[in-house]
Amino acid sequence: MNRHSGLLTGDKVYLRPLNGEDAEMYYHMFYGTEVRRLTGTKKHVTKEQIEQYITHKSGDDSTVLLLIALKENDEVIGDIAMDIDADNRSANLRIAIGDERHQGQGYGREALLLMLEYGFGILNLHRIELEVYSYNARAAHVYESIGFVHEGVRRQTLFYNHEYHDVVMMGMLESEYRERYIK
Repeated sequence: MNRHSGLLTGDKVYLRPLNGEDAEMYYHMFYGTEVRRLTGTKKHVTKEQIEQYITHKSGDDSTVLLLIALKENDEVIGDIAMDIDADNRSANLRIAIGDERHQGQGYGREALLLMLEYGFGILNLHRIELEVYSYNARAAHVYESIGFVHEGVRRQTLFYNHEYHDVVMMGMLESEYRERYIK
């Protein structure tokens, strides 16, 4: 039996919870200029703040925060999270792949599909939504190819690097997921 076998394991990646030892790696993975730009991250954080964040999230049942790791060597390449609104059976999804050499390899797509399977299949969600900045065309294309529907634009929402940028809102309903992926 594969040591990564389980619900949140795909062909190339698996998703796993964070633990205290991940703080250093997590800090360095998301500190790069390009990752900060793609995620719209402006605030600088310390390693101690990352440790506090991990501790807080591990005790918060309204959030699922998982690391994306490669099956071949267990290298952590990103994270994926859902903030859950249980009353409305919905969640807001976000994903980040830390290093450019891991982008465009299909890892993010596979992690998204694993999280959608978990959200719709295990958590019994009705709707999963996400936001993407207008300048992140590659991510928007992946979301659309998976089945997320373009729902609207919040104009000039992010002020980053002396410019305003739009946020594109996308969503997927349980019925759309089932029609596409459950045969």
